[in-house]
Amino acid sequence: MTFPSFRRSGYAAAAPSVEIDVEAYAPLVRKLASIMIARLPASVELGDLVQVGMIGLIEAARQFDPAQGVQFETFASQRIRGAMLDELRREDWLPRQARRNSRQIEEAISKLEQRLGRTPLESEIAVEMGLELEQYQDMLGDCKGTTLLHFEDFNGGDDESIHNPVTNIADEDSPDPLAAFSDDSFRQQLISAIKFLPERDQLVMALYYEQELNLKEIGAVLGVTESRVCQLHSQAIARLRAKLKDWL
Repeated sequence: MTFPSFRRSGYAAAAPSVEIDVEAYAPLVRKLASIMIARLPASVELGDLVQVGMIGLIEAARQFDPAQGVQFETFASQRIRGAMLDELRREDWLPRQARRNSRQIEEAISKLEQRLGRTPLESEIAVEMGLELEQYQDMLGDCKGTTLLHFEDFNGGDDESIHNPVTNIADEDSPDPLAAFSDDSFRQQLISAIKFLPERDQLVMALYYEQELNLKEIGAVLGVTESRVCQLHSQAIARLRAKLKDWL
């Protein structure tokens, strides 16, 4: 597929013009989509994200103004992510059953940590849940898209409430999720919780969130499949949420 180049003139007469080769930035779209896909449910296809991201890239090329002093890649990255997020907001990111499964895993981890006084193994979590190890790992794959902090953590945790328009009316006395997430005390709790993760889980989190490697690249580092990295990521998030349960 060939994409056009765009010549964008600045708004001011003295601003230089710049020609953007959209096709040259196609790998950037795929990279951003690959990073985002691990945070989304299995129903979201990478190709769909890439397609929407390309639309964002084309719009970025049309709107870019070099006179603003921002590199095109930085400007385009924001527009590409924005286009993907706008499209995803039209869908339910995480099905209700996946949310329930995620909570069941968190509860099992929390119980085992209290009973054993240490971080439980995958096999121990599976036994606690009455599942075979393979079934538990499949459940982790289905939980792809779980995040560290859910809006419903602040409204009683009822899955149904987020689909009820009455419960979505703003309450000035209720906690602000964004403010809580930005709270320094939360960051300190998160740092402490990460230190208790198994070494492999810590490595997955560091490679994904700090180094911004995609799942395939992390798999190459760890010597495992991309789907296995997805399972490890979901499990790491579940472990962190179990640790942060009292704070939340």
